[in-house]
Amino acid sequence: MEHVTRRAALSAMGAGLLTASTVGAAEADLNAGSCANGRYTLPPLPYAYNALEPHLDEQTMRLHHDKHHQSYVDGANKALDKLQTARAEGKLDEVKALSRDLAFNGSGHSLHTIFWSNLRPAAGNSGPSGALAEALTRDFGSVDAFKAHFGAAARQVEGGGWAILGYEPLAAALRVVQAEKHQDLSFQGITPLLVLDVWEHAYYLKYQNNRGAYVDAWWNVVNWENVQARLRAAAG
Repeated sequence: MEHVTRRAALSAMGAGLLTASTVGAAEADLNAGSCANGRYTLPPLPYAYNALEPHLDEQTMRLHHDKHHQSYVDGANKALDKLQTARAEGKLDEVKALSRDLAFNGSGHSLHTIFWSNLRPAAGNSGPSGALAEALTRDFGSVDAFKAHFGAAARQVEGGGWAILGYEPLAAALRVVQAEKHQDLSFQGITPLLVLDVWEHAYYLKYQNNRGAYVDAWWNVVNWENVQARLRAAAG
C-alpha cells in the first residue's frame, strides 16, 4: 500500500507542478537525438559550448561532447555489429567480451545523453522546487541533505565514474548511487534523473586534480526543470 501511495503522490505532485504545455516541451523526448534507425547517435548540445562558463569551460565541453561522448557512441554501435556477426557465424564464445564492451560504451552513451540535458546556463537558475523538492526532502531529509549526500558520492567515486540520482520503482523512492566506469556498481531498475560525470576528462583542463571544486561549481548549472521532467516520466 505504501508503494502505491508514494507512487501516486509523486505523480500527483508532478501533475500539479507542470502545465500541459510545459509537459509537452519537457517530456516529448528527454533523450532526443541519441538514437536513429536503430543506431546510436551523438545528440547535439542544447546550448552553446561556452554557455556554462565560468563553471564548465568551453574547451572541456567541446572535447567532452565531440570526442569523448562520440567515442562511446561509436563503441556501442561497434559492439552491436560484432554481436550480430558473432550470432550469424556461431562464434558465441565472443559474447562475454562483446557484452562487456556494449555495457561500457552503451552506459557511457546513455549517461552522457542525460548529463548534457541536466545542464543549463547559470543565469536565472534556481534550486529544485515543487514535486522534486518534496521528493528530495522526503527521501533525504532536506534538499541540502540530498546535495551533501550526492556531492560526497561524486567526490568518493574511485577513479572514473558517476554520481547518480535515480528513481527506484520498487520503493517508489529516490536513491543516490555511484557508478564506477559507466556500468559498475549498478543498481538494476533505477532510472537516472540527475547524473554527474567525474571522469577526469570532464573537469581536468579547468580544475586539474581538484574534483571537489568541479563538483561545487557544477551545482550552479544544474537544470532542475529537466530533473523534474525525468522524475515525472519515471514515476508515471
